Amino acid sequence: MAKNTPAGLRNLVLYSIYVRNHGSNGTFADVENDLERIRSMGVDVIWFMPIHPIGEIDRKGSQGSPYSIKDYRAVNPEYGSKDDFRRLIDKAHQLGLRVMIDVVFNHTAHDSVLVAKHPNWYHQDATGKPITTVPAWSDVIDLRHPNPQLTKYLAKTLADWAKFGVDGFRCDVASLVPVEVWREIRRTVEKVKPQVIWLAESVHAEFIEQRIENDLFAVPDCELYRAFDITYDYDIFPVWQHAVIGKQPVSRYLDMLRFQNCIYPANFIKMRYVENHDQIRIMKLAPSRDQALAWTAFQAFNKGAFLLYGGQESAATHTPSLFELDKVQWGSYELQKFITSLAVLKKDPAQVHGRFAILNNDAPIEAVWYYPPASLYGIFNVNGASGKIPVNLPNGSYTNLLTGTTLRVSAGTMTAPKFAAIVRYNPVTVPSAYRVEMLRDPNHQE
Repeated sequence: MAKNTPAGLRNLVLYSIYVRNHGSNGTFADVENDLERIRSMGVDVIWFMPIHPIGEIDRKGSQGSPYSIKDYRAVNPEYGSKDDFRRLIDKAHQLGLRVMIDVVFNHTAHDSVLVAKHPNWYHQDATGKPITTVPAWSDVIDLRHPNPQLTKYLAKTLADWAKFGVDGFRCDVASLVPVEVWREIRRTVEKVKPQVIWLAESVHAEFIEQRIENDLFAVPDCELYRAFDITYDYDIFPVWQHAVIGKQPVSRYLDMLRFQNCIYPANFIKMRYVENHDQIRIMKLAPSRDQALAWTAFQAFNKGAFLLYGGQESAATHTPSLFELDKVQWGSYELQKFITSLAVLKKDPAQVHGRFAILNNDAPIEAVWYYPPASLYGIFNVNGASGKIPVNLPNGSYTNLLTGTTLRVSAGTMTAPKFAAIVRYNPVTVPSAYRVEMLRDPNHQE
């Protein structure tokens, strides 16, 4: 785990914004006008997908990807000016929000301001032409790390943004940049602003495997914690997706959650989510609306920071294009109250200070945040069960903190909640988490 990790990061609620498609004009001013509503949901951090000028050479789509960046030190003039962005940051701070920006230090646009000045900072082919090591990313070219001059430039860039008012950095495909480079950049920024949040977009396990097989560089998640506070949940995300649609048993996903506890540093922080700008919306992925809500509730209750993707509060089913004008359809914000209740519970003392345990190995999922005398117990109906279900709760009546309705437990069973139930529960001892015991040869003598 990176040193001097700020307290409370495990319980952060982040909200992802793509300026181009967030508001009717696609500007910083649109977002500024929406900040109070966003804050009212219990959001702590707004994360802006890249705000910088977009490359024009070999761009994808009519508008280009925000991850193809021309100048790390400027803002996209289509969004507004630097002064407009500063005003947005100031308002966010007044509302108690922290501001995170996207950092893309694995690659730049073909027409980046760095290409002509520093061609040696790039991966090149035999003719000296800058190239990408990921052929599908045709609109970018890869920076070549490590390079002390390049690292110094990138570190100063982020130190300047920290001085400008930025409170955190979400680092795109962080796994493709050496950890020592990130550590040096972080040390430089900490001299300017010590409590900056560092979030790594760690990549899918399959992608790391492919890189290694092709003699290309990649960093496993466990190493990233030497430089970052939080990493993405992509290591087990494909298993989760297949569990959602029924192609893998829920038990396999729960086993993978427990496996994370074994391979990462103590008190590691994963960012949990059910959707983001690269993935299918949960309302489209899940077999039913209620199952979508159940999975959303579980991931908010799960151990780790929780990400909301702009439009999720409106039950959006469409993931906006990165490359075109493709506005979020806001509708009536029909899930805003539900999401707010999850965000409020994220700050409950049981989740902030308690111990998390999964109590079963099947759906519906049962989990607890043990924190006497005010623990939280959750049951998440991710498979759409109906009728009576067994639960690890004493007989009695409980109030569902998500809906305000009363739940009754009798003879160790209750009627399955429509999607999820979270109740106040005060066990005398730490509930036993589900475990699979190793089978040993009874004749073996140690």
